[in-house]
Amino acid sequence: MNKNYQVIIIGGGPAGLTAGLYCARSRLNTLLAEKGIIGGQITNAERVENYPGFPTGISGIVLGQLIHEQATSYGLETLSAEVIRAMPSQRNNLVNTTEGDFASEAIIIASGSQFRKLGVPGEDTFVGKGVSYCATCDGPLFKGKAVAVVGGGDAAITEALYLSKFASSVKVIHRRSQLRASKIFQERAMGEPKIEFIWDTVVTQIEGDGIVKQLVLKSTKNDKISTLELAGVFVAIGSESHSAQWRGLLPLDEGGYIITNEVMETKIPGIFAAGDVRHNSARQAITAAGDGATAAISAARFLSF
Repeated sequence: MNKNYQVIIIGGGPAGLTAGLYCARSRLNTLLAEKGIIGGQITNAERVENYPGFPTGISGIVLGQLIHEQATSYGLETLSAEVIRAMPSQRNNLVNTTEGDFASEAIIIASGSQFRKLGVPGEDTFVGKGVSYCATCDGPLFKGKAVAVVGGGDAAITEALYLSKFASSVKVIHRRSQLRASKIFQERAMGEPKIEFIWDTVVTQIEGDGIVKQLVLKSTKNDKISTLELAGVFVAIGSESHSAQWRGLLPLDEGGYIITNEVMETKIPGIFAAGDVRHNSARQAITAAGDGATAAISAARFLSF
């Protein structure tokens, strides 16, 4: 494997893979480093129904594999490695990975983000089988079914309102007796007949038989245990950006997401960010892919001068 590249892409989700596809088709010598599964978080989706071109839906794993196959057919190189740190320097960036050091003229950061988990038994078991972290992605799958949302902030209430369009009922489970969400969202949720609130309660276990069947709940006031039968649970307790190695080097927002302009440029020339790691990302596979294409076009333009 080469040690010097025109572009190094950090992250192999839809943003990174699409950036790799565009860079490779532009005949740029490009390396993509991914520490986990090629495809990123989308591989957790049993079926993706809102990605254009697949009218009957497609497995998240298969979608990732197809984009990877397409990108590598144009010459994209991929490396299974974790990026430990990067040291930006004009057209001579050093990227340290668990598989060695590499240099590049430009870097595209597409390392994504991670939804915060409840950390309870059954959560990982039923991801894609009733446990979800994205109502926009999976809400239509629960048409006419009972679901729950865990959380009390803007994200949770927004998810609940969206789910009320499809589900037969939406229980919002919150560990406190009042929401943290904006007043306008609270008012909308309180006025939606399909939404009910379960206050002062936490989820202690997710149970099922192949798919989610019920939640085990515990009161934060008296430790009373109860169960709630449903078909799906949406966890909306925040997310964390995979941008730790860029802290102090690039401007980040209060959540740790990288700030870019509309063409994915950061404040450092030749360093770009795309997808979920970027400030104000819509956190959808299709928008991440769009970000990746834009970042690659910007990188090619940068390298042409």
